Amino acid sequence: MSIVADSVVAAGRLDAASHAHPSGAHPHTADPLADARTQLAEAAGILGLPDGLHRMLATPRRELTVAVPLRLDSGETRLFTGHRVQHNFSRGPAKGGLRYSPNVSLDEVRALAMWMTWKCALLDVPYGGAKGGVAIDPRAHSTAELERLTRRYTSEILPIIGPERDIPAPDIGTDEQTMAWMMDTYSVNSGYTVPGIVTGKPIALGGSLGRASATSRGVTHVALAALAHVGLRPERSTAAVQGFGKVGADAARFLAEAGVAVEAVSDLYGAVHRAGGLDLEALSAHVRETGTVVGFPGADPIDGQALLGLDVDLLVPAAVEGVLHAGTAEAVRARVVVEGANGPTTADGDRILAERGVLVVPDILANAGGVIVSYFEWVQANQAYWWRADEVESRLEERMLNAWSHVLGYAEARGLSLRTAATALAVERVAEAHRLRGLYP
Repeated sequence: MSIVADSVVAAGRLDAASHAHPSGAHPHTADPLADARTQLAEAAGILGLPDGLHRMLATPRRELTVAVPLRLDSGETRLFTGHRVQHNFSRGPAKGGLRYSPNVSLDEVRALAMWMTWKCALLDVPYGGAKGGVAIDPRAHSTAELERLTRRYTSEILPIIGPERDIPAPDIGTDEQTMAWMMDTYSVNSGYTVPGIVTGKPIALGGSLGRASATSRGVTHVALAALAHVGLRPERSTAAVQGFGKVGADAARFLAEAGVAVEAVSDLYGAVHRAGGLDLEALSAHVRETGTVVGFPGADPIDGQALLGLDVDLLVPAAVEGVLHAGTAEAVRARVVVEGANGPTTADGDRILAERGVLVVPDILANAGGVIVSYFEWVQANQAYWWRADEVESRLEERMLNAWSHVLGYAEARGLSLRTAATALAVERVAEAHRLRGLYP
């Protein structure tokens, strides 16, 4: 069998359950790590952190890059590169998703792991941050190939993961089936079943009720609070959602159920718009049938990038990093931006939106619902006792709204943006945990 390059050709439609960025709105920044470090530096300055502590928080505690050979169904072998970055352990074991995307890079994973640290601290979840990724296009591979890839990647990172060390979860290009394969691989190597090794796994294997839609519910809770903060009622508000995948599709549905008219959505292939609100049930049926929002007969086609500049009250970027940048932020007409994706706004985009008076609810607050219910799932797995769906959802809402109130109060008291306030609050908690633990030896 021959070893060939790790690049793959994208084939077929993107599964409707996956994240996507709309055509014409590709990520502008090639360096999310620079944005993450800029945000940390601003928080460190506000908090007056010593230089040594700032440097420690800017640097991952542990990184592992692995070669992941994959035997294709054809018998050919291809070699892919995988990463797992553990940014911080001061408040507990590392926690973070695993993504399969051809654009995965070590710096991207480093940035996402850092943001996970702040997200966990901000929501008072006893974890540090981690992230993993394999540079592969899952659309170009069969289910059997993805299973072999997942099991090999898991076996390569076995020495640094575990329910008390680092707990992976789904992200772009992965799902509950991926987590089932990871759980089984880890359990087989342990000699017994370990349900707490991953979260976001199937209910039948110890997953939590409410986990699949938790990020979207969290986005909705915070979006409604933000709209109320600027004096808008849901039934008199309009929204556009960029990305109609794991986060965006359910966020659009929950917003509509609350009374918000969701007028536009987009995916990798394009966008659709209907003044007065889309029929989301019919749109979801169209996506299940075709794999894309494009061609939906109940709306007008628009350019993906044009969605960002629609005259709506609420914009939810729920796809990938870097879509609101210096070239697109000027066009935003929404009064509120709620970041369903990780890092959708660059530093330049943030500055422009702030200058124009747009309220931006940052990712580490807005999309934290997933990690909250992941924590609930981990707790349930460790206790072998599962909660009702209403218990999960009420506890999620309580945590999200408490975090919103804390961030808003911190921002208003100090004259900061919500992003700066959220990052400073989170960094302060991690720094305090580090101070109390001390430096070993």
